[in-house]
Amino acid sequence: MSPVLTSAVVAALVGVAGSAVVLAVARRWMRAAAIAAPIVVVVSVAAGVAASVQTMALSDAASTTIVMILVGTVPVAVVVGLLLARQLGVRDREITRREAELERDRQVELRRRELVSWMSHDLRTPLAGITAMSEALQDGVAPDPQDYLARLNREALRLDAMVGDLIALSRLQGSGAAAVRHDVSLRDLVSGVLEQAGPVAAKREVALAGEASVSAHVRVDPREMSRAVTNLVANAVRHTPAGGEVRVTVDESEGTASVSVADACGGIPDAHLPHVFEPGWRGTDARTPGEGAGAGLGLAIAKGVAEAHGGTVAVANTDGGCVFTLRVPSA
Repeated sequence: MSPVLTSAVVAALVGVAGSAVVLAVARRWMRAAAIAAPIVVVVSVAAGVAASVQTMALSDAASTTIVMILVGTVPVAVVVGLLLARQLGVRDREITRREAELERDRQVELRRRELVSWMSHDLRTPLAGITAMSEALQDGVAPDPQDYLARLNREALRLDAMVGDLIALSRLQGSGAAAVRHDVSLRDLVSGVLEQAGPVAAKREVALAGEASVSAHVRVDPREMSRAVTNLVANAVRHTPAGGEVRVTVDESEGTASVSVADACGGIPDAHLPHVFEPGWRGTDARTPGEGAGAGLGLAIAKGVAEAHGGTVAVANTDGGCVFTLRVPSA
């Protein structure tokens, strides 16, 4: 066999074997395969040249020169491989980023459609009541016009609260940023919330208690944070039976301030716990809002406010009820 044919056969065999190795590596780690590919090319060429040298009557000096040239090409192959691996890494990150953006957009659109569906359903209830009572008043068939006017006012306020919740949630989902932040005492903020929630709790015969051993200063948007805590307290009062207690606790530990709202709702099924902060979710009949309730956006708004401030909100079952805990970084 001629030296040229021998070198070609050897180079081809080594190249095929190296390609198989590269393909096997590529299934698990593409960047390693990119580094190995140019090295395989150099090795296959070197194998062919080495085979040619063995069949050719070359001097030791010539053989050494050829070997040194081949060895000198290995670093070049490694550099080329590293560059290829880097480009593959950039491409993979770009693909991952685009896929994440598409998935995020898909989830946002899905939540938007669900929210529109829920709101369309929930807004009909107060609107239907307002329409029926206004028609009764207009036709002069209302048995007690003053009572109808009071009910109209309540339904209008309920509708206004639902629209306000929808606007708040839309703003949080859009930018997720609190507008104006100030250093405030979480204890003072919670005290104000409890003072406002007191009459509603008394009407439902629910005891409302607060406990704060620390002031817990935080840098937040006071209006948004007050809305979040109010929603947690209102949710707890709504689902606590008459004679029960809602206890609100302010605490601070390791750079994190927290507000815990414990109720006596009887607990939430474990399968429902991951969903309680989803917009419009109401769970079982036991936690379905009654007359005068909103559109089921309160807990979703609380979560959005917490996340906008770099915090979290969570729920866990306790004896006879559950506890919602909102955490934000201390000032």
